Amino acid sequence: MALVLHSGPGNKNAFKALIAAEYSGVKVELTKNFEMGVTNKTPEFLKMNPLGKVPVLETPDGAVFESNAIARYVARLNDGNPLFGSSRIEQQAHVEQWMDFAATEVDPGVAWYLYPRLGYIPYSQTTEETAIASLKRALGSLNTHLASKTFLVGHSVTLADIVLTCNLYHGFARVLTKSFTSEFPHVERYFWTMVNQPNFKKVMGDVKQAESVPPVQKKAAAPKEPKAKDVKKEAPKEAAKPKAVEAPAEDEAPKPKPKNPLDLLPPSKMILDDWKRLYSNTKTNFREVAIKGFWDMYDPEGYSLWFCDYKYNDENTVSFVTMNKVGGFLQRMDLCRKYAFGKMLVVGSEPPFKLKGLWLFRGQEVPKFVMDEVYDMELYEWTKVDISDEAQRERVSAMIEDQEPFEGEALLDAKCFK
Repeated sequence: MALVLHSGPGNKNAFKALIAAEYSGVKVELTKNFEMGVTNKTPEFLKMNPLGKVPVLETPDGAVFESNAIARYVARLNDGNPLFGSSRIEQQAHVEQWMDFAATEVDPGVAWYLYPRLGYIPYSQTTEETAIASLKRALGSLNTHLASKTFLVGHSVTLADIVLTCNLYHGFARVLTKSFTSEFPHVERYFWTMVNQPNFKKVMGDVKQAESVPPVQKKAAAPKEPKAKDVKKEAPKEAAKPKAVEAPAEDEAPKPKPKNPLDLLPPSKMILDDWKRLYSNTKTNFREVAIKGFWDMYDPEGYSLWFCDYKYNDENTVSFVTMNKVGGFLQRMDLCRKYAFGKMLVVGSEPPFKLKGLWLFRGQEVPKFVMDEVYDMELYEWTKVDISDEAQRERVSAMIEDQEPFEGEALLDAKCFK
């Protein structure tokens, strides 16, 4: 039985296995007449991958799914395959390292930039800005690595080059214009070198760079209500007797909107907007000006400070997704902007990343309406700050200041809610 790859044409994840097969001298047949959304929903396909995701490789020993696993399997059919590198550290670490980099740093950034613009997932300007920032950060690191290298690992094409090039493919071809990629000249050189290798070109064909960024898909307009003049009225058969006209009832006065319980608290000497202004306007000597100013303003009777720690940090394996998680949380906290100030830190130089936060709330408890309305709140452990404890007080200052390193670890990102 030949190896059969179930996928439609043009799938960059299928390219990985097909290019690996060309380098390995392995015959892989691409299934014919594959229709995405139809073929992958059939009972036969779902037996191979219950999630219905593509590609899937059908082998004599059973099916294999996940594109990187398929590419590894194909490459390992050739004993001593140079696609895995030429030394122990290359074979056991460096090739895998760059495959993981391609999967966790490059692929999500391209996807979250491109797919919303194609209408596959809802578009959000905030999400796009985060995706671009994350992608540029990844490409910057890659650009530095490639400054003196032709290939990611060693002196010839490895599986890492195949996976990374395929993960960059839709970016270069559909959304990353020359004005974007020119910031990363070594990445540009590397990508065009790879896609013009004979075994790449045989699978990918001629690759051309996107000339423009796809426009955001517009939502379909709601159907218009029929106009009154289009509705035919039957002529009255006889004049109707006039009825007594009742005096219209007076409109009830609008009921006053109930006050937020936090507005009913005794006045505080701390003016939250004054603190937010000081924070935003302090550009130098932050510790001496802004941090000192915070503690001078802070009113422990009118406000309370809270640390929050994410409960599921093991999930935070992709830097961009982790930062986007924080961005969504802060968006949903908008309902309490009048009563709160917050700092959220993404900590760690490698996954899993840790999410830690500091929040200043009006009152002595985390506001109930926030706990009820913002589902993210239950994803964190909340601990009230004891300002009489000098260590906790210093931790508050460090978090406001975005101190790096933070508690001995690199600070990947810091966001402020104000």
